Amino acid sequence: MTGQDGDDDGDAGLALATKPKTRRPPMYKVMILNDDFTPMEFVVMILERFFGMNHAQAFELMLTVHKKGLAVAGVFSFEVAETKVTQVMQMAREHQHPLQCTMERE
Repeated sequence: MTGQDGDDDGDAGLALATKPKTRRPPMYKVMILNDDFTPMEFVVMILERFFGMNHAQAFELMLTVHKKGLAVAGVFSFEVAETKVTQVMQMAREHQHPLQCTMERE
């Protein structure tokens, strides 16, 4: 006797799922700051080793840091950015250079 009393309209049990909107995670800029003591060659080595730049790219970015006071070495997720900052700072300490590397939300 379904359908005669008006309770069954044919879509009983049908769930209309809405797709949740996913947002991209925030990205973070990793920046190298200029100082008057860290050798330019060391900065180039850091950029090649930790940021995957070739020598020409690393040299150009190092000059930007030298001339403008800082430059963005890359943009990454929080965890990757944090790791890169830690790696750069550790390497600078090991070589007794005052090089500073920071991250900031994009």
